[in-house]
Amino acid sequence: MAPIIPSAHLADVRYEIRGALTRRARELESAGRDIIKLNIGNPGRYGFEAPAHLREAIASHLHESDAYGHEQGLEAAREAITAQQRGRGARHVQPERIFIGNGVSELIDLALRALLQPGDEVLLPSPDYPLWSAATILNGGRPRYYRCPASRGHLPDPDEVEALITPRTRALVLINPNNPTGAVYPRELLQQLVEVAARHGLLLLADEIYDEILYDGARFQPLAEVAGELPCLSFGGLSKVHRACGYRVGWMSLSGEPTRSTAYRDALQLLAALRLCANVTAQWAVLPALQDAPTIGALTSPGGRLHEARAAVLRGVAASEHLELEVPAGALYAFPAVRAKRIPQFDDESFALRLLEEESVLVVPGSSFNVSRSRHFRLTLLPPPTQLREVFVRIERVLQRMAHEQADSAVVAA
Repeated sequence: MAPIIPSAHLADVRYEIRGALTRRARELESAGRDIIKLNIGNPGRYGFEAPAHLREAIASHLHESDAYGHEQGLEAAREAITAQQRGRGARHVQPERIFIGNGVSELIDLALRALLQPGDEVLLPSPDYPLWSAATILNGGRPRYYRCPASRGHLPDPDEVEALITPRTRALVLINPNNPTGAVYPRELLQQLVEVAARHGLLLLADEIYDEILYDGARFQPLAEVAGELPCLSFGGLSKVHRACGYRVGWMSLSGEPTRSTAYRDALQLLAALRLCANVTAQWAVLPALQDAPTIGALTSPGGRLHEARAAVLRGVAASEHLELEVPAGALYAFPAVRAKRIPQFDDESFALRLLEEESVLVVPGSSFNVSRSRHFRLTLLPPPTQLREVFVRIERVLQRMAHEQADSAVVAA
């Protein structure tokens, strides 16, 4: 029989966060190796738990969860999201303009599927969270990347963004706080980017899943408030701030002057209806998550586990002969870079594989986030600080070996 050929749409789609390195790590584990996994922002795998009151809300509503729900989500949950968004300054938000999905990942796909014609372009940050690139490609679009280099604090230049716009550009994606860099965007920059979108009639797509994970006084500015009457689709959920990745509950909120986005809202509703509904059981956690006192601050404040893990990463980089880092102000990751002067011929994928094979540590190469010629790698801040300290000892050993090998090669070549 002839082999089954996969879709050509997948040819340019990558997701190395769970890619070949992760598969190799599983093989090593099966052979008896203990692998320190720093590749994914999955709090439940590092000892974090969802707040008890979210679990209690789900348990008390199990008897109401057997049937399909509204295609856009439970009314009480959408009302809670509406109140949150209005409280943040978003305009014209109503429950009928809220969509709940099986995580933000599903909603990103729906948002782009409802928007794009074949060949349309989407402006994405580089580095990006690679699902945005994948969903753009799979829905017939073309990613156009605007640079967010460490030399600018991993922030975009509005002029560079605007220079990328063509007649086929449909949307501008912002990830704030940023994954993978931890950058938090100031209001003035967001205002400039909104003005770019307004001049060119672009839909704003704001990935704000890490909105409350902030360090050392960093402040989160919701994009919808700055966007005002301009159409803006804001994404949030329970997975990160509320440590409930497995619940698979995300939402998107459509703000801005309603008549400009009525047809788009209707397209989103059609796509939501086609998948029937999101997980009903877990949606009962949305109301208490948004109405009760926040719980993430105890973890991100000085003395909290996330704050101390971040401090361990900063100390590890500072002690390294080879690494440098733009300090993450938010989210759950650090994005260190290897200094060019120390290892001129550095290859991020080779480094990540060696770190796994030689030192049993799994990280994600920076090129996985659509950065060309990357000298970066991403690691999560979720492990205990003591484990992160050991990780940097192992990283330094690999980098020292790489530096010595390159120095020896240079001597032989001379």
